[in-house]
Amino acid sequence: MKKIIIALGIALSFALPTAAFADQASCEAKAVSKEGKPLYGAAKDASVKKCMGGAAADLGCEAKAVSKDGKPLYGAAKAASIKKCEGGK
Repeated sequence: MKKIIIALGIALSFALPTAAFADQASCEAKAVSKEGKPLYGAAKDASVKKCMGGAAADLGCEAKAVSKDGKPLYGAAKAASIKKCEGGK
């Protein structure tokens, strides 16, 4: 029984990253301009990020708790930022 669980764990560890790459590949395929031409550079990156939902959106409000210069917030400032992001819950 233990061997089966270990084998399934190993199999899933290889399968999950493949699914993430498949999503990114489909988003990259959708990165086209209004004229149907493929996007390049920053425009392509922005389109793929928007398609995948953005990394910060997946991580939640805690990941968005950064100062104006991009440094992570700590203490009361971080708590206030998270509370504001969550809508004052």
